[in-house]
Amino acid sequence: MSNSLTLYTPAGVLAKAQPIKRAAKRLAKLGFEVSIDEAAFDKHQRFGGDDDTRLAAIHRVAAAAPSVALATRGGYGLTRLLDRIDWALLAKSVEQGTRWVGQSDLTALQLGLLTHAKAQSWSGPLGVDFGRADKDGGVDDVTQDCFTEAMSGQLEAVGFRTEKGFDGLCLRGQLWGGNLCMINSMLGTKHFPRIKGGVLFLEDINEHPYRVERSLLQLAQAGVLDAQKAIVLGDFGGWRASPLDRGYDLKSAINAVRAVTKTPILTGLPFGHVDTKVCLPVGAKVDLVVQGRNVLLGWQNDPLLKHEHDQEQAHAH
Repeated sequence: MSNSLTLYTPAGVLAKAQPIKRAAKRLAKLGFEVSIDEAAFDKHQRFGGDDDTRLAAIHRVAAAAPSVALATRGGYGLTRLLDRIDWALLAKSVEQGTRWVGQSDLTALQLGLLTHAKAQSWSGPLGVDFGRADKDGGVDDVTQDCFTEAMSGQLEAVGFRTEKGFDGLCLRGQLWGGNLCMINSMLGTKHFPRIKGGVLFLEDINEHPYRVERSLLQLAQAGVLDAQKAIVLGDFGGWRASPLDRGYDLKSAINAVRAVTKTPILTGLPFGHVDTKVCLPVGAKVDLVVQGRNVLLGWQNDPLLKHEHDQEQAHAH
């Protein structure tokens, strides 16, 4: 299995090139053959190049079909491109083995792939996660290990601790989700995946709990939450308390949403705009099992990838 990895910029502008150059070196040390897309450092207002430039970059990466297509950062910009993306070209790259990886604004690309091409992608780190300077903490070990295992086809499950009250929960469904604001922005469009019996994971940053509640209630009122088997919440940090809150917090918001849906809402998923984040296969069938407060989210890997990996291991020995 080839280990080619391309860093490209489909959304927000990169303020500095240095973190991505640092990321490229670190990823190369992890065994990837890294290339940086020719337009990765382009700038147009708050975007990594104008719309045509970023669209061309996505299509260029898809045509080259590297093993990993890793977005340099999120920000905003993919919503502008959704109506123009050649989904068949991206689907072909996935068939050839490309794993499209990212989070935040990349949610739009990942859910578009699922809707238009029934193709799987990975919610996971961005290029900037590998570009953090050592003095700022460097690369998170869990994030790095999860990423390398996922990209080699070895990662088959992630585990985390949740609240009390879900012991014995055992279900199977299609995993989908990502950034809550991005998902809500796609609701009612032709790009939104209409998934029933799924496991929906969500995260966001800098959104006050009342805004998180409002977004979740929108999904509930649109029938999305009741149609799922489980909702799994990642990190919702970065918000500031207001003197008007008077005890209202994220827990209050989640409880308000739990009151209007029959679907269990679990918290504690190590994912979001945080240093430590797992990789999650968007579109894969997953099994979710809770024992006590321990949650295991597991999936069957693509047998072809597993076969290739096993062959590689055999050759290595």
